[in-house]
Amino acid sequence: MWLFLTRRLRMWLLLTVVVPLATGILRRAGRALERRTGPTQVSGALLKAGDLGDRARATLRGGRRRR
Repeated sequence: MWLFLTRRLRMWLLLTVVVPLATGILRRAGRALERRTGPTQVSGALLKAGDLGDRARATLRGGRRRR
């Protein structure tokens, strides 16, 4: 079925469903790891990856970039 969807529709599905879901999961994993072991490089990287999705979404919506 994936083959029959147009390229533009597949890209839209990825950007609106899969990417936010993945960044949310990464953020939850980072928070859980931070609760158990305290702040580590791994938990920080997971939280940054989760925030990356929020920043990208805000930029695509026309929001301002933080500097």
